Amino acid sequence: MFATLSDRLTSTFKNLRSKGRLSEADIDATIREIRRALLDADVAVPVVKDFTGAIRGRALSAEVSGALNPAQQVVKIVNEELVAILGGDSRGLRLAKNPPTVIMLAGLQGAGKTTLAGKLALHLREQGHTPLLVAADLQRPNAVNQLSVVGERAGVPVYAPLPGNQGSEGESGTSVGDPVQVARDGVETARQRQHDVVIVDTAGRLGVDAELMRQAADIRDAVNPDEILFVIDAMIGQDAVATAKAFEEGVDFTGVVLSKLDGDARGGAALSVARVTGRPILFASTGEKLTDFEAFHPDRMASRILDMGDVLTLIEQAEKAFDADEAAKMAEKVASGQDFTLADFLVQMQQMKNMGSMKKMLGMLPGMGQMREALDNFDEREVDRIEAIIRSMTPGERDNPKIINGSRRARIARGSGVTTSDVNQLLDRFAGAQKMMRQMSRGGGMPGMPGMGNLPGMGGKKARGRVAPPPKGRKAKSGNPAKRAAEEAARQARALGGPVAPPAAPGAAFGALGGAKSAQKSPDPADLQLPPDLEKFLGR
Repeated sequence: MFATLSDRLTSTFKNLRSKGRLSEADIDATIREIRRALLDADVAVPVVKDFTGAIRGRALSAEVSGALNPAQQVVKIVNEELVAILGGDSRGLRLAKNPPTVIMLAGLQGAGKTTLAGKLALHLREQGHTPLLVAADLQRPNAVNQLSVVGERAGVPVYAPLPGNQGSEGESGTSVGDPVQVARDGVETARQRQHDVVIVDTAGRLGVDAELMRQAADIRDAVNPDEILFVIDAMIGQDAVATAKAFEEGVDFTGVVLSKLDGDARGGAALSVARVTGRPILFASTGEKLTDFEAFHPDRMASRILDMGDVLTLIEQAEKAFDADEAAKMAEKVASGQDFTLADFLVQMQQMKNMGSMKKMLGMLPGMGQMREALDNFDEREVDRIEAIIRSMTPGERDNPKIINGSRRARIARGSGVTTSDVNQLLDRFAGAQKMMRQMSRGGGMPGMPGMGNLPGMGGKKARGRVAPPPKGRKAKSGNPAKRAAEEAARQARALGGPVAPPAAPGAAFGALGGAKSAQKSPDPADLQLPPDLEKFLGR
């Protein structure tokens, strides 16, 4: 959703990092680029003016001029102002002291209220609540049937006493029954069945009109909801402000839910509606699946926009998807030195698939905006192909891939619908992963860390510029030539089993030290062999 805005802002800040000090002209140029990026993202003009004005005022203050790194300080200011625009602190649902908690959904037709009702119900059920869905949208054709299907998929009961508009007997937009009475009876049914949360799905229109607002206000007065959530399509752009103001005046909602946040639109609605209405954004719908639903955190969303990642949300999704018992078994297996098998690899891949889209997970890592093209070209089906290859193997082949010969590879390729080269690539990559896991088990932790072994290819080579230590049990040779010769002679004598000669007297570069006290015998001149012609010079 925010890819274009994130790329524009990241490019703007990259130009600032090369400057040690920022002048007023540099700040004005940066503000100008930020203003253009926000307007291109369909952010409301009043919001853009307030946002850029706040950034300029803080950037020209001593807060930036006295900073050691002015560029990073400007990024920090933009991040804080983005958090303020998105609503500041995150807020959860306000639950009633005396259940049931009544939640009413309102919004335009096509905003995704019915699907979002199922996502919210599943989200609450996973937190230990017992929600009940109420089908009060009797105008849109087959809206009641859609909510029944969504509720069944979410494992949540649906209160639907009337079939509503089936699309054949009545015209589209014609109410079949009283939605106010259905909402009132639904809340009473939840109280009798001891449901602690009631989610009322109301009707929408293709545009804001008086009839829609009057009907929504009547339902509000009938059920007295604890939360009125305004569901808004994040792809509608500038029109989000006018729609939000109209619903604020007609229904007076307490929170906002952004739907279709995974689309390729510019995302201006998310940056406008919270500031214009003063109501917090509580949830965001990020996909078509019922599990593609998350609580909205302004600080995390600002980090995503500025390409700083969202590691906290990634960790939360991993905690929900990964099985703690399986993780403990895998850790125990690695610690005990057992081999990492293809069956273990298949279990890990299945748990990663439970987290959702791989693109979405990788996009939550810091700095992944610089790899936008690689992320866009990432094929989600690659995970399915790897899973198909492993499932085409026998249990013995998964436990011991070394037995997979040429004929087995051909059989696996035919069974999984891939080529033999794909099977070979998987086995080669798995062999590298298995080698790394073995080194982890021997080193006691991650490869490459102090005291934890090395990554494959890191060992066996001398570090450049360092002298390798002598092998264990062998002393290093001395740098003194005389001492090194004595040590070598003593070493040879010990090898032959003979006595070790005493060390020679200390010497100097120009002869023996010690003068007459030296233990060495003076040479006899008669023993000297002189040239025959030298005698005439000696006076003989």
